[in-house]
Amino acid sequence: MVQVIWLVVAVLAMFTVGYFGYSRYLAQFVELDDSRETPAHKYEDGQEYVPAKKPVLLGHHYSSIAGGAPIVGPITAGVVWGWLPALAWIAIGNPLLGSVHDFVSLSSSLRHEGKSVGSIIGEYVGERGKNMLLWFAFLTIILVVGVFALVVAIVFNAYPEAATASLVYIALAVLFGMYLYQLNLPFLPGTVGFVAAMFIGVYAGIQFPFALFEPAARAPASTFVLFGSGGSWLPVAEAFSANAAAWVPIILIYGALASALPVWVLLQPRDYLSSFLLYTGVGGALLAVIVGTLFGGSSQPLVTNLEPFYGFMGRTGTPLFPLLFITIACGTISGFHSLVSSGTTSKQLNKESDARAIGYGGMLGEGLLATVALVTVAIVAPDVGDGIGLALPTFAQGGGILLTSFGIPASFGGPFMALVLVSFLLTSTDTAVRLGRYMMEEIVGTPETQLESVATNRWSNAAIQTLPAYVLITSGSWLTLWQLFGGANQLLAALALLTATVWLANWDDSKQLLSTGAPMALMVTITSLGLLWLAVHDNIYAKFMNDKWMASADPVAMVSAVVQIVLAFILIYLALSLAKMGYENIQDVRESSGGRPTPSDD
Repeated sequence: MVQVIWLVVAVLAMFTVGYFGYSRYLAQFVELDDSRETPAHKYEDGQEYVPAKKPVLLGHHYSSIAGGAPIVGPITAGVVWGWLPALAWIAIGNPLLGSVHDFVSLSSSLRHEGKSVGSIIGEYVGERGKNMLLWFAFLTIILVVGVFALVVAIVFNAYPEAATASLVYIALAVLFGMYLYQLNLPFLPGTVGFVAAMFIGVYAGIQFPFALFEPAARAPASTFVLFGSGGSWLPVAEAFSANAAAWVPIILIYGALASALPVWVLLQPRDYLSSFLLYTGVGGALLAVIVGTLFGGSSQPLVTNLEPFYGFMGRTGTPLFPLLFITIACGTISGFHSLVSSGTTSKQLNKESDARAIGYGGMLGEGLLATVALVTVAIVAPDVGDGIGLALPTFAQGGGILLTSFGIPASFGGPFMALVLVSFLLTSTDTAVRLGRYMMEEIVGTPETQLESVATNRWSNAAIQTLPAYVLITSGSWLTLWQLFGGANQLLAALALLTATVWLANWDDSKQLLSTGAPMALMVTITSLGLLWLAVHDNIYAKFMNDKWMASADPVAMVSAVVQIVLAFILIYLALSLAKMGYENIQDVRESSGGRPTPSDD
């Protein structure tokens, strides 16, 4: 057994060096300049382009990028392969790959009028490359919305305290937006007052838990149940309970409405307020490790109850390479972050120097969340199980144990950590829907037909995303596509790094391309190999070449397996095609007399 404090120390040491060393170099490398007008000021419209104070935007950005994946991934990987491989990938990969990815995605968007990574690469490799990337991103977002909405519903079912608290802080966020942007009242006093009210809302949630139908068995006896014990007729009620099934459409409707509203109404103020909850949860858990180790007081010893390493094939016969790097996606590097950085964050950045703390520093913050998740699974040491189903109870239970170091009872700490998880997921869900609209707007350009107008309208576009997401949830197929989601997410990260590399090469032919090019090549290789394993081994070999599986599989299972195989090969083709386009562009630029400058903001 190893004290979990050493896991935390290792990550903090690497992240400190990364932020104060490498990120400072990168800021100089891309020539951040506060005298240059940002897109938020140049195109300020009160709807999408709205300059935000650095702490407000950091709160939005961090809340949006840190969804459920940095919790699910480390917990799943820790159980399968042990805590050591997961720790190494988070501690080393985050500052060298993930934080670089987020920072350069944000920086390149700043220099391209707040456009997405798809539009940026299109300027250099052509319309075909742009549309390939944008369509891939749009379809990935639908998967993200479906998965996150279901996980929120599962959390609300297991912890109805989190449902009440979430409703309270959403209402507070709307009021805070009016306070700041309509009444123009002082920022600091408003922050103090509304943050205090939000934590009172957490207490109210624990005292007055709320459910739509009968919640999970662990729910408090005092839970107010709106519709009683019915609801078995709801889609996926049999698989996930009536209460969870009832929450799913409500969460999707919320995501659609929130994505269509101006950012000042809900997105900015809610993400800023929830960031204090998230900082408290993540920072409090890390501090609890230190306090509990040095001074005691926790309900159980803060040591690892998992083995450091279960072997290359792990406890489930799954190879460490390349699947570790798909299983732990967002805690180390995530393509979804490039969509946030170049989709909403770049349109709200007040000055260029803020990009270092928000882009690079925000990703380090997600790495700390992944570290907390790894610590919880190391302490609880659950049996091998499916990722999402295992992550919620492990994160809440382990987080509750950590918070007992401060004398906080586990009956309070567990629901609080569940609320922290929900806060990440809710913000990521509606931000994803908003990003999907941006993707479609860039695909269509100026609408010329009625169909194109419908596709880019902020209300109808939200429906275009949330309805397929709901169908995906009710079919249950998302469970079989979880690893493909991880592969798609990592592939998107590779393509975002490719975009940054192409931008740098075209900006100045003397720019070194190693900082973005090496992570890009690594991620293309890892993702392609991982997707090949999923397609060839997990589906073709283990299923279609397995007489026992073929004899027992129903048509739905066979179709699902075929879909996984086809999607895996499409993703690989997409990655290699875009990588080839980018490489040819860089070659042309470097072989010419000089690099072309980046497109001007003017």
